[in-house]
Amino acid sequence: METLSSYVCGKWHEASEGFQSLVDPSTGEEIAMASSAGVDFAAALAFARETGGPALRALTFAQRADLLKAMARALRDRRDELLELSRINTGTTRPHGAFDVDGATGTLAYYAGLGKRLGDRSHLVEDEGVQLARTEEFWGRHLLVPRRGAAVHVNAFNFPAWGFAEKAACSLLAGMPMITKPATATAMVAHRTVAIVVEAGVLPPGALQLVCGGTGDLLDLLGPQDALAFTGSAETAAYLRDRDNLRRANTRVNVEADSLNAAVLAPGTVAEATRELFFTDVVREMTQKTGQKCTAVRRILVPEDALDQVEAELSRRLAEVVTGNPADESVTMGPLATAQQLEDAERGVAELAREARLVVGSGERIDGVGSPAGRGFFFGPTLLRASSADAGSAIHRREVFGPVATLVPYGGSAEEAAEMVGRAEGTLVTSVYGDDSPWLEAFVAGAGATTGRIYLGTERSAPAAPGSGIALPQTLHGGPGRAGGGEELGGLVGVRFYLQRVALQGARTMVDRIAEGPSAGVE
Repeated sequence: METLSSYVCGKWHEASEGFQSLVDPSTGEEIAMASSAGVDFAAALAFARETGGPALRALTFAQRADLLKAMARALRDRRDELLELSRINTGTTRPHGAFDVDGATGTLAYYAGLGKRLGDRSHLVEDEGVQLARTEEFWGRHLLVPRRGAAVHVNAFNFPAWGFAEKAACSLLAGMPMITKPATATAMVAHRTVAIVVEAGVLPPGALQLVCGGTGDLLDLLGPQDALAFTGSAETAAYLRDRDNLRRANTRVNVEADSLNAAVLAPGTVAEATRELFFTDVVREMTQKTGQKCTAVRRILVPEDALDQVEAELSRRLAEVVTGNPADESVTMGPLATAQQLEDAERGVAELAREARLVVGSGERIDGVGSPAGRGFFFGPTLLRASSADAGSAIHRREVFGPVATLVPYGGSAEEAAEMVGRAEGTLVTSVYGDDSPWLEAFVAGAGATTGRIYLGTERSAPAAPGSGIALPQTLHGGPGRAGGGEELGGLVGVRFYLQRVALQGARTMVDRIAEGPSAGVE
């Protein structure tokens, strides 16, 4: 059985106690163990701040971009190894594992390209300046400069590779060293990802450290120049935000949390390509990675007069999904990642079923194709149907982190659909399918305030649309309210989190000289 070590202070640390088991979710077999017992977290932070930080800050954006490019290349060369670990430890089919692994390398490559475009600069300039007195002799501009602390990244279980990379790309490009902490239950992919980067020798000492196991007193040691980026449950996020030292120091915190994302079918005549995109996207976003995505579809809002037809077509397509051990070539959807996730899915569907009726699925664990009976955390595609828009509150409150969604009827107006989307009190993504521009404009005006991203499925976009569930690095990943209120990716949006905005005031010639010198970048 493999023991997952932590990588701190430039060396691998293997604990001797306090281990947590990692299992193959298709069989329940123990495959590894992890513990961070014995890690000196104060030393790890000091190593990041005092060794990694200065080394990264000494580089320009273009030079940091070279680091990201080398990381992407090293991981791409070991793609098959990472996909196999994803199958073993997270239960993904090869295509679903590739969504995670390729998302990681693609994000690193994108930010490498962005850094190259920023060029030989080490700070950014946000504006052209503004006159602050009667003449231009007193001038102001806003700069973004690297912070002097360390970034701690706490990632969720469902994307061990992509979750690591999306935070690493922004942090390292900004010149801020990082300590990454993957969810222990699925840490094998993240552990190997970091090991590959370390073996490649592409980063300066102290730029990247890894904690496998608990965080100990790490978060209690963060200060005003540090940053904490967290992905996980809203409950855990609230606990983290309430830590005394984070409040006292005003440590910068970014959160991506729960999200009851909605897919909305517009009323009236919808082009055939748009309609097909709707069904394809919904089924994929329900079942990809067994629905264990923060961007998965949880609510399907459909005009009342189309509800029966949509239910029948979704039921037909979901019936074609083969749930089981990804080692079996016939399987198209693997198990849930952990026993805890299985228990939560069963409880969640039971709660939803008090307000909606089951259409597809049993709401309970099933045996998986290619696995022994009674083994593995298998849960088949599950579709429920609410009788009305006001059938209950659980539909808009209870996220079941699995292949589960609820059909909800609405009257047809854009305003009503937007209001229903907003009942979840903040989502990461809302997808809407239709070809009536005025209706879509009204919907966006109503729903935009309660979601971080709106994916417009239309006849024109259908041939190129990648699906609502992919968090592209060029655009924002985050959302208001229960979605965490955070902002990741989005080009420079994610990088800015790790930079400090400073207002520069003085004689215009001096301000412009400092801002526009060889170390500046205009954005």
